[in-house]
Amino acid sequence: MSSIALDNLSVDFDERFQLSGISWKIEAGQQWMLSGANGSGKSALAAVLSGAGKVIGGSISGVPKKVAVVSYEAQQALIAAELRKDDADIIDVISEGTPVYEILEAVCTDSALAEKLVDKFGLQGLLKRSFRKLSTGETRKVMLIRALACKPDLLVLDEPFDGLDTQMQRMLNEHLSGLSSSTPMILVLNRFDECPEFVSHIGYMNNGRLDSIVERCDDAAFGELYRLLHLKTPDLQIPPADPAFELPALDPEEPLVALHEVSIKYVDDVIFSDVSWTINAGEHWQLTGPNGSGKTGLLSLITGDHPQCYVNNIKVFGFQRGQGESIWQIKQYIGYVSTALQWEYRVSASVRNVIISGFYDSIGLYSKATEVQRNIADQWLTLLNMQERADQPYTSLSHGDQRLLLIARAMVKHPPLLILDEPALGLDDMNRQLVLALIEKICSGSSTTVLYISHHSSDQIQGIEHHLAMQPREINL
Repeated sequence: MSSIALDNLSVDFDERFQLSGISWKIEAGQQWMLSGANGSGKSALAAVLSGAGKVIGGSISGVPKKVAVVSYEAQQALIAAELRKDDADIIDVISEGTPVYEILEAVCTDSALAEKLVDKFGLQGLLKRSFRKLSTGETRKVMLIRALACKPDLLVLDEPFDGLDTQMQRMLNEHLSGLSSSTPMILVLNRFDECPEFVSHIGYMNNGRLDSIVERCDDAAFGELYRLLHLKTPDLQIPPADPAFELPALDPEEPLVALHEVSIKYVDDVIFSDVSWTINAGEHWQLTGPNGSGKTGLLSLITGDHPQCYVNNIKVFGFQRGQGESIWQIKQYIGYVSTALQWEYRVSASVRNVIISGFYDSIGLYSKATEVQRNIADQWLTLLNMQERADQPYTSLSHGDQRLLLIARAMVKHPPLLILDEPALGLDDMNRQLVLALIEKICSGSSTTVLYISHHSSDQIQGIEHHLAMQPREINL
């Protein structure tokens, strides 16, 4: 690859965000990591290399024709395209969705390499499965295989390790390391400890500008950048609940959740079977397991979002599932954060109203907010250092900032049960520390019971003392 040159480049992204005055040269043999806070523009800068945005000043040259991208935005676009098939005009046809093998065949130019990667990522038994029925981690694996198996001239990987279990993170790191001698890569990473050894240069983004460039071998500059991205979180105060927004009382003698030998099964696939689990008020739990073991599916049985919740023996908040209760009787007691929710939250709403929608368990706000609720939402925005963006559209925010808002949305009503499915995905290190500190505060000083999923051993929460480990799924080949 010849060098790529950005000369005083300014790029507009639908008037939502701008990169300004970027001067950056990527020489042959260099491997780059882009870092910076959420909303700093690191993902936008990486996306420019694949043709995203409108150039409004300066120039860009030397970008090869074949650029492969893995990002939250690309993943979300693929999911959205699949969801649109449900909105087809032919309403008497139920769309099963595109199978994984067709998703791969659409772009993969090296079938032998694709088969090798499918084996490495453990997707052999899922090739005929609908893409949209995969777990978050399995979806990310498909995106990675698509990018790697098209043998690109430039590989742009935005948070490639997010959503993968520990074994898959290690495998991907090894594969990228082997690839680094022949394929130039731009990695966007929030976690400094995920920076691969083969990365030679680091660019630090701030407010849409490339503030500094650091060579990996420059220990002093590297250490200073590390400290900049690891500021300590001050003592936190969680905003109060709305005293007028009181939930119906729960029976203190009843567990919050009681699952008895529950299963999720399809015709040709068993996700998990015979799982029993009781969650009592005040017990904080961590749920672990490899990609595809059914963690998110198990949570969706609790929330009522999985259709098989009605064919299992499930009791939540005193309601026996399938006995005439409404889904909203269940959801009113739950705060929930997940990647699936972030994909679904596509409506037009202001930053403030996204938080307020948590009081109503709605995607978007369709009720008139009270002054107290607006005040509480503003306190959350101050805590997240987003108070000046209260009236901006939610869709204008970066992926990481959207995740921060959804965490506040889940916590705003101080629910009896707070379900956090990989809450720190896409967050820079400073905001990750903030979120982990918030969760610890909730565990130690509130009446909310926390149910937490994370693949990162460094994201442990003090106060979570109970653990349920899901077993690897046995896939019939």
